Amino acid sequence: MVDISTRVYNHKWKIDPIVRSLIDTDFYKLLMCQSVFRNKPDTSVTFSLINRSTDIRLAEMVDEGELREQLDHVRSLSLRRGESTWMRGNMFYGKRQMFRSDFMEWFENLRLPAYELEKRDGQYELTFEGSWPEVMLWEIPALAILMELRSRAVLNSMKKFELQILYARAMTKLWEKIERLQPLQELKIADFGTRRRHSYLWQDWCVQAMIEGLGDKFSGTSNCHIAMQRDLEAVGTNAHELPMIYSALAETDDRLAEAPYDVLRDWHEEHEGNLRIILPDTYGTEGFLKHAPDWLAGWTGIRIDSGDPAEGAETAIGWWKSKGEDPAKKLVIFSDGLDTDKIIELHEQFSGRVRISFGWGTLLTNDFRGLTANDALAPFSLVCKAISANGKPTVKLSDNPNKAIGPESEVERYKRVFGVGEQELMEVVV
Repeated sequence: MVDISTRVYNHKWKIDPIVRSLIDTDFYKLLMCQSVFRNKPDTSVTFSLINRSTDIRLAEMVDEGELREQLDHVRSLSLRRGESTWMRGNMFYGKRQMFRSDFMEWFENLRLPAYELEKRDGQYELTFEGSWPEVMLWEIPALAILMELRSRAVLNSMKKFELQILYARAMTKLWEKIERLQPLQELKIADFGTRRRHSYLWQDWCVQAMIEGLGDKFSGTSNCHIAMQRDLEAVGTNAHELPMIYSALAETDDRLAEAPYDVLRDWHEEHEGNLRIILPDTYGTEGFLKHAPDWLAGWTGIRIDSGDPAEGAETAIGWWKSKGEDPAKKLVIFSDGLDTDKIIELHEQFSGRVRISFGWGTLLTNDFRGLTANDALAPFSLVCKAISANGKPTVKLSDNPNKAIGPESEVERYKRVFGVGEQELMEVVV
């Protein structure tokens, strides 16, 4: 096991690229990339970094030269032979050859496209523009790089024993969380923490702690590189990116209303079983389920990623019942801003009523709250989202208005088309 504090103190970060592989990314990005490669390969998309925590002035903390160095390193990466073999030959979700030969041949020859970087008002403006299958793979590396460079900026001023105590306290904090989860019967929990992790080495340590502390209750990691290295299940399905871009491409309001379901029609053709998970909140869960085609009720489950998680699960249960489905056979995946208290609460509330799984993200892999002066290592809310497709702006409404994205006029149009009324403002923790 790596001695993280010594590695930091010896200032060997230069031999540790933040992103060390094209598969140091979330599994769902690769699944979505294959779907996009098959269905909409010629779509031109722009992604942009968005720092929701505006008090964290990244451009004043992170050196531009070092940021460019890390971004340029990612552009030099290509799929290694062992990584290609793992993707081509491994079993994912009970299926071999999850990734098609034509997609793999394309991926094996891929280098990520150019980026644009500017400073504005204490923040970095980082954008990626190009064909959708290529630029979408920048999202996770870009976030991981900015998050870890911010961590390094804080750690650089700390001395040897400070670092040893810091990591000892962080390890103790995580282990105490794991101990609280150990008594939960039939718990299923996975690591979803790549995008806003403290560092690669820390995420890997957290995964190892989950393996030892939770055993079979730990169902895997979304990080493909760690899954390959640790012989774990790679987990993940799809994200808001798909309906956001399909919707931006819609020419009329009628086509816009159908776009989120068009996404799932394409997904239905490619995947089955536990990969048939509905993500309903891009334009409001209630409206999505109200107008959903009947065949979607037969899908395996649903992921709750914004709004009040208990309320979202109750809405899903009511919808399944109205469609003649047995909720006890359905899977609910909770994945928004989870920490131990909320995991325990939701497990107790829904255990036996539905099948439950948890995707534990930032507060698994980056919970250094209260461990440094001025809370300088506390996690913050950084995202990288598609902001346009073929020159048209994208929109995300979410079940929490604080997570909404898009020009005001388009947000109002989407609210009208999708019948979104008043929504409750909720704090965005991470």
